[in-house]
Amino acid sequence: MDKRLWNKSVKALLSVGMAASLWVPSSQMTVQAAAPASDLFISEYVEGSSLNKALEIYNGTSASIELSPYSVALYANGSTSAQSEIALSGTVASGDTVVLYNSGADSAIQYEGDLQNNSVINFNGDDALVLEKDGTPIDSIGQVGTRIENAKDVTLVRNPDIRDGDNVVDDAFDPSAEWIVYPADTFEHLGNHTMDGYGETPVPAPAPSAYYETADGLQGTALKAELHEIIDDHRQLSYSQVWDALKITDEDPNDLNNVLLLYSGESRSKSLNGGNVGDWNREHTWAKSHGSFGTAMGAGTDIHHLRPTDVQVNGLRGNLDFDYGGAAVRGCDGCLRTATSWEPPDEVKGDVARMLFYMAVRYESDDAVDLELNDQVNNGSTPYHGKISTLLE
Repeated sequence: MDKRLWNKSVKALLSVGMAASLWVPSSQMTVQAAAPASDLFISEYVEGSSLNKALEIYNGTSASIELSPYSVALYANGSTSAQSEIALSGTVASGDTVVLYNSGADSAIQYEGDLQNNSVINFNGDDALVLEKDGTPIDSIGQVGTRIENAKDVTLVRNPDIRDGDNVVDDAFDPSAEWIVYPADTFEHLGNHTMDGYGETPVPAPAPSAYYETADGLQGTALKAELHEIIDDHRQLSYSQVWDALKITDEDPNDLNNVLLLYSGESRSKSLNGGNVGDWNREHTWAKSHGSFGTAMGAGTDIHHLRPTDVQVNGLRGNLDFDYGGAAVRGCDGCLRTATSWEPPDEVKGDVARMLFYMAVRYESDDAVDLELNDQVNNGSTPYHGKISTLLE
């Protein structure tokens, strides 16, 4: 790419707000509890149909916690000895959660999951689970040494006034004492927790200025390289998980049962995802043939550029580059199409441009595919997308 074009593109990207496509951690202030928890505790328990099983652990303390001293043990069928145990690893920030899940669980659970495990997270509703620190119990669900009946086919969420775990593992377990009981296969609360009635606590994160701090003062290729280093470790989804992700990222705020389609702007039922006429599907804004990455995890499943679109409109766009002009597109007011280019409606031109700038920064030579923008159309299967001069406008 011409250096002048690249410098101009970076300035344009920063000026319109990189958060629109480059993921920026939330700058919300962390909601502090009236008094912090003394340690980690179990905040949610999912014992649903089939393998819909998960355990959420919450850090309600005022500091990040290194997880290596912690483990979770399963005491099955009333045994007084642990059947299996999993050691935790990594770090959990203040106000954040760690979700352990079974690999056979519903995609909505896996989407929120942090650590997959099929031995401990294969419990039944009459088993006991114990959270330990350096081998000492700090919280528990169920009753070690006794088979219980009141944790079957339910989702349990810890009451917001609870700030410490139950470290007496063989006492009677009464969910009504500390837990909110939801029906089986309730997953909507997983991945965050409310403590002390202050509402869902945002995951603490650096402000955008700190997030991009190492890019300050850089220009041109050096700036692009540093931005890549900052953003290149985002969480990757499977292509099937993208369906559920888009139902969240593109939800219609005026109808929570629907998603908003990228090009047409139509609000359509979340349940109509698929490949038939009248359905919506997963549009790769950076056409997946431009670099031949397909639907492989990485560029092929990156929801920073995947958006819901009408099946037929998606088919008409195909793998065309973006530019001005062409004939009107049926089913998409404001869309224009030529044999080599696609013009989206004015309302989403900036969105499309920012998504493509993101992809050109995120996927470099150290990735499976190196994506770049150029000032051409009809790029075919090369790892290039255009037209950069149009995108800058």
